[in-house]
Amino acid sequence: EGYYPSVVVPKALELGPQIQDTFGRAWRAGVPIAFGTDAGVFPHGENAREFVYMVETGYSAMDAIRAATSVNARILGMEEEIGAIEAGLLADIIEVDGDPLSGIQVLREMDFVMKDGVVYKMDGERTGQSGGG
Repeated sequence: EGYYPSVVVPKALELGPQIQDTFGRAWRAGVPIAFGTDAGVFPHGENAREFVYMVETGYSAMDAIRAATSVNARILGMEEEIGAIEAGLLADIIEVDGDPLSGIQVLREMDFVMKDGVVYKMDGERTGQSGGG
């Protein structure tokens, strides 16, 4: 409730369970799943709900996080550039209040965001502080 605009709700109620079932079956069959969304029907930043939906289908929290990081890097053929926090790789880093492995929903409330070495606040204000190399 309150997630989609009212015009989208009937379709979401009909197709949502089917999508989750198909997703779960694909994952259990070993299909690599990449995190992503065509988020055109809700505000930017709400796509973290996808982590919750993935876990609801039986994905572990760590598998859901990997789908957004190392799996995407592998599917894109960019493992040498992104997908892990390692020296020499590009990384955007977040901090949350809690352990996402114990409750994936904490990924919806980020306390800290660093992109390209610059620290940002969640309200979008740029602090301008370099996070280092």
